Amino acid sequence: MVSMTPKSGVLLLLSCIFAIAAVGSVFEISSGEPDLGMMYTGLILAASVPLTIISFVIAVKDTRANQE
Repeated sequence: MVSMTPKSGVLLLLSCIFAIAAVGSVFEISSGEPDLGMMYTGLILAASVPLTIISFVIAVKDTRANQE
């Protein structure tokens, strides 16, 4: 049985939010004229991709560490 902790739940939530920000940034950039401008949208994309991966990996490690 997998025992998910509140910490891993929050990290998975953050991972989802960061992934949504990345996808939204890609759509904004592909539209040609992002609402926030190309620089800010690119910065959001550049930050959200690694944050998605990092938070997901930490959540999985935390869940695995708390298995019975």
